[in-house]
Amino acid sequence: MIRIIAGGKKSPSWVAEGITEYEKRLRKPYDVKWEFYEEDKLNKILADWNFKSDEYVILTDERGVNISSIELSQKLDKKFIEGKNIVIIIGGAFGVTEEVRKKADFVWSFSNLVFPHMLMRVMLIEQIYRAYEITNGGKYHHI
Repeated sequence: MIRIIAGGKKSPSWVAEGITEYEKRLRKPYDVKWEFYEEDKLNKILADWNFKSDEYVILTDERGVNISSIELSQKLDKKFIEGKNIVIIIGGAFGVTEEVRKKADFVWSFSNLVFPHMLMRVMLIEQIYRAYEITNGGKYHHI
């Protein structure tokens, strides 16, 4: 399972519809559980959270490493094989602290561009679905 911790309010209908569309296509271990927190609460949870050894924590941040969809697929598959629980963090409007950036196992940049966190939710679930399809030999991803 992939646990996604996202800053900000609950998703508006257009975001929820996009998420639902991709979620219904996913199967284990790529199924997703979302947790939404207002920014202040998210920052407190992340500050107090001791990342566990069985978790592989990915932080989405424009200052991170840009990888391809195939590399994401390989990274997730490898961590699932290792028995890791995948946790992906989408910060709120003001991102996360430097401490959280340092604690994350991987800081992932979708682009040098900055995206609103609501749009990131849809883009993230689409990339998880794409990774699932790549790993399982599906036809969704093509070069």
